Amino acid sequence: MASISKDKDGGRRIQFVNSCKQRKAVRLGTIPLKAVNEVKAKVEVLNAAVITRSGWDRETAEWVGALDPALYDKLAKVGLVSKRQVPEQAALGPFLDGYLAKRADIKPGTMRNLRIVRNNLVLYFGENKPLPEITEGDADDWRIWLATEEVRKDGKLLKSKLDANTVRRRCGRARQLFRAALKRKVIVGNPFGDMKDVHVQANKSREYFITREEAEKVLAACPDSQWGLLFALSRYGGLRCPSEHLALQWGDVNLESGVMTVHSSKTEHYDGKESRIVPIFPELRPYIEAVFNEFETANGRPPSQTDCVITRYRETNTNLRTQLKRIMKRASVPVWPKLFQNLRSTRQTELQENFPIHVVCAWMGNSEAVAKKHYLQVTQEHIDRALLTVEQKIVEPRACAREPAAQNPAQQPSASVCNGMQPDTNPSRNALCIAETMTPTGLEPVLPA
Repeated sequence: MASISKDKDGGRRIQFVNSCKQRKAVRLGTIPLKAVNEVKAKVEVLNAAVITRSGWDRETAEWVGALDPALYDKLAKVGLVSKRQVPEQAALGPFLDGYLAKRADIKPGTMRNLRIVRNNLVLYFGENKPLPEITEGDADDWRIWLATEEVRKDGKLLKSKLDANTVRRRCGRARQLFRAALKRKVIVGNPFGDMKDVHVQANKSREYFITREEAEKVLAACPDSQWGLLFALSRYGGLRCPSEHLALQWGDVNLESGVMTVHSSKTEHYDGKESRIVPIFPELRPYIEAVFNEFETANGRPPSQTDCVITRYRETNTNLRTQLKRIMKRASVPVWPKLFQNLRSTRQTELQENFPIHVVCAWMGNSEAVAKKHYLQVTQEHIDRALLTVEQKIVEPRACAREPAAQNPAQQPSASVCNGMQPDTNPSRNALCIAETMTPTGLEPVLPA
């Protein structure tokens, strides 16, 4: 027989004596007494089956099969049911490792980001956490953990607190990984499927417009022509750094026609978006020519079609930000947020002042929606121009009202209309004179005696 007890916190537990004469308890928490009695009856049946080494009846077997995983594990812990055997492919760590190993089509950068999310999931849930047991509530808790917790082990930082956009992006990638499990029938529902706000949002507080004066100071401080071109391609060409810089070959650069073909790994999976034509803007041309001449001098020949334009800094791109910060410090220029992103954003904002948005987006390789949300900035120049325009509109009417009397002779033709002389060609002035000669409304005309 089993009994029902109440804990100090109000939760209920079922106690029984197992086959080894040991007292065991199944804690159920604060659930209705009716539900507790139903579980108590099943616990008695399960315990009797263990003691007599007999099988379950059909009703009990169906009840056990439909159990919530948490309650099942509690019964398994006290020996009433066998421990749940999780297939290797349904455990979190092994499944993610197997899935990522098969994705040879994923670019290295994307794979690196997915593995970071894999590590975050395993660090929180555990390597052998059954995928079907991860609920939507667990997914929400994981998201909060990303933003609020710092994890260290043996003095090593395993995970820091993440900013809002990083959390959004990692939740989006987690949804992608669990979607793969859903397609393979490992789970019946995606715990991240209905999670909102998993896309990167524009952070206007981190926007910065790099003026030409600041750009020229940085360019003057660049250690060599290659670095000068790297910076110029970002500031005056609007290229994505470093992927589009490093993909540029001399066969893509046509100095005679003044255009270059930019290949984009970011957009190549979209039809017709694998490359785009970008003008070699006047501000950009000297830096391209400097690298061209330097190559020709060093090698005794002009570069071939397949030679890379940027020949240095190709092993890794992780040091470009650090190196740029050093250059900016040398140039006495403050370090702005999102170093390369704001260079590209500045160029798109600048071009937008002189060209239609669809033309600028074609050069930059993004859509109008993305440009408006993430790239186009409101600058101090916009504010200054707006204030100047408003000031002119206020001052001009006042200036007209204070015109000196010496200008009155120029207005005499309008008066001559009223005197029967040559009519004025200005219809507004004629209307004024006619109005002056008309009898006021509401008065009878004075008839001759």
